[in-house]
Amino acid sequence: MVLASFLFATMGVCVKLASAYYTPGEVMFYRGLTGAFLIWLLSRSRGLTLATRIPATHFWRSLTGVSAMFLWFYALGNLPLATAMTLNYMSSVWMALFLIGGAAMLGAARVDGRLVGTVLLGFAGVALILRPTIEQDQLWHGLMGLLSGMISATAYLQVAALARAGEPEVRIVFYFSLGGALFGLVTTAWTGMHAHALKGVVLLVAVGLLATVAQLMMTRAYSTGRALVNASLQYLGIAFSFGYGVLLFADRVTWMALGGMLLIVGAGLSATLLRSRAAPADTANVAPEA
Repeated sequence: MVLASFLFATMGVCVKLASAYYTPGEVMFYRGLTGAFLIWLLSRSRGLTLATRIPATHFWRSLTGVSAMFLWFYALGNLPLATAMTLNYMSSVWMALFLIGGAAMLGAARVDGRLVGTVLLGFAGVALILRPTIEQDQLWHGLMGLLSGMISATAYLQVAALARAGEPEVRIVFYFSLGGALFGLVTTAWTGMHAHALKGVVLLVAVGLLATVAQLMMTRAYSTGRALVNASLQYLGIAFSFGYGVLLFADRVTWMALGGMLLIVGAGLSATLLRSRAAPADTANVAPEA
């Protein structure tokens, strides 16, 4: 999980650098194409089949996951690296909010006050993080990063449904990557493709390789380890991104932004702990897609 978090943060750096050469749709196309090819090679080497009995479920899972990724890539290209990363990690808080909404719709006698507190804590962190960006006219980009975390939460629930249906991790990641490539192809048909430069090609290949290897590592971690421990280590991605942002992009360090990140990390860990006690084991141990 530590290695996966580091690779995802490094992928974020490559996406941010690649945004100077390509649109988010183009980055998604090449990232998905590389990932699908690598997973296909892996499945062939292991003698696994990628054919599925439930293509519709994979379609909806890919649609939500790819939409979240597109918004995240958009935010990465326009926000400080650690800010975009942290907003995407709000997914655990969104899932806690979904649990509260579900309990209310089902007419539960009492909503868990700890979940309510967790959600409020997370959104207080968001307010602190977005406050510095408002002054830079980046509020729109911040809202897109926040929306990417919300959509990611729905994608995780669909991954849990696929796991309950017996779909192996390799197949789930393959169709997710394939969906990303198709989504990117559709958007680039609208916006057009940019000419390639050597640095741009290297960055695109790096994004695909880093994302695929990190996803396999994270899937392995979630399939063998404890959900809360994995979630705790996963938040190291924010720390890695913060370091990259300061060293490579000269991102400003503000106490308000740091405080917001800590609040979101605390809220995310609390939400993971409470959700693991309230939800079935396969839902609590879902490995996020990035």
